[in-house]
Amino acid sequence: MRGKPAAAVAKRTKVAPGLGTADDVLPAGTCLDVHRHMARARAMEERMIKMSKSGEGYFWLGGPGEEAFNVPLGLQVKRGFGPDFDFVHFHYRNSATMIAMGMTLEDSIRQMAMTATDPFSVGRNFPGHFARKEWNIPPVTSVVGTQWAKAPGTAHVQKRHGGDGITIVIGGDGGTHEGEFQSCMVWSTRPGHELPVLMIVMNNRWGISTSAQSQHAEENIIDRGKPFGIPGAVVDGNDPVGGWFAIHRAMEYCRTERRPFLIEAQVSRLYGHSSSSGAPRSNDPDCLVLFEKRLLEGGLLDQARIDSVHAAAEDEVAQAVEQVLLEPKPKPEDVEKFTYAPSPVDAVYPKDYTGLPEKTLEIDPIRNLRDGAGQGINGTPYRG
Repeated sequence: MRGKPAAAVAKRTKVAPGLGTADDVLPAGTCLDVHRHMARARAMEERMIKMSKSGEGYFWLGGPGEEAFNVPLGLQVKRGFGPDFDFVHFHYRNSATMIAMGMTLEDSIRQMAMTATDPFSVGRNFPGHFARKEWNIPPVTSVVGTQWAKAPGTAHVQKRHGGDGITIVIGGDGGTHEGEFQSCMVWSTRPGHELPVLMIVMNNRWGISTSAQSQHAEENIIDRGKPFGIPGAVVDGNDPVGGWFAIHRAMEYCRTERRPFLIEAQVSRLYGHSSSSGAPRSNDPDCLVLFEKRLLEGGLLDQARIDSVHAAAEDEVAQAVEQVLLEPKPKPEDVEKFTYAPSPVDAVYPKDYTGLPEKTLEIDPIRNLRDGAGQGINGTPYRG
């Protein structure tokens, strides 16, 4: 189903019941796939919260409450490597998108447990900081908003390369106040050089502990794209059916017009910003509960099937955690791995990652640089 318009499939087959409107029907099979991935993502995130409180992990942040939008997004990404496929610049609440794209639960839990088997950062980064070259996923950083400035770079390559690959970049409402958000709009709309960038703002109405209503003067965040000529759509992020088709239309626009589009998905934040704030359960609407109600009313699932899906998800998570906790942790000597790019200075100072002579560092590098007492390569003094 990846990358195909679900409405077209439904109209062509005319056999599978589903959910939606007369014009946009999401087939039953796709609805059940979305629900299963939502349940898996939720079970994993809730178990990771427990890990942060039990000592099995050290810090948690994630996207419970955003699954209804993030799963349909992941199922429609054109996954692969190179400019013919979609590039996806995530922020740190996209675990459900990764699961829908095919990531195993073990891989996300490995990052939570900071094991040496963590495929994204070898146990060096927070959970949700994914990086997968073969899927065109550049590394996620904790610095808020930097992905907005990176996105035009991959989109520029795609525009020059040709084809229908697009760049997808995702961030929160708080991060839109960073200059990089503005930079993304500027670089994506230069006359004659417009870029196929799908900008997605996940608006949960909070920037850590600062409310959006105290910071945003515009009615909707998509309004900020209007001066740049960027079309946009506000989406109910708790509705996976409406979200599916909004994502599909936005992707098709970027693929065919080779221009940017802006989506604002209004979502819930169910467990606060991170474990640093205690991860308390909020009273926001729960997209998983709301979707299950629609599945029941539409006759696609009964309560026994729903309970079975949750039981299977929880069992999968339990087995994944059990496996991951048996895996090795990074060693102290591993800190030197994957930190610095190879350099000609390595042959001269193999254990010195500053590029300065070891004997200078052993005294006082700042004073030596200032006083000109330090000796550089081939005995040349440093002059401060």
